Amino acid sequence: MAQKVTPPSKTAAKPAARTTAEARPVQFVFDKSNYTWLIAAVVVVILGFFLMAGTTDIYSSTKIVVAPLTVLAGFAIGFYAILKKPDTKA
Repeated sequence: MAQKVTPPSKTAAKPAARTTAEARPVQFVFDKSNYTWLIAAVVVVILGFFLMAGTTDIYSSTKIVVAPLTVLAGFAIGFYAILKKPDTKA
């Protein structure tokens, strides 16, 4: 037995009308100061890795102490940049 196929109706459903909402500016999660701190963190981490690559002396105090502390300071600045609340504008 064959089924009867019905053609689609001529009154197609109209797409939902867009509601005109008020034009609100886009609000980002991070502020300009957050990005500035984040760039500073990247620079400090790169400086720490550069110090770690330093000279051929493996046991220098720069490679063992200063460079790892510099990298950790860079990561700390990065965490601060992420967790810092943007300034509220009144």
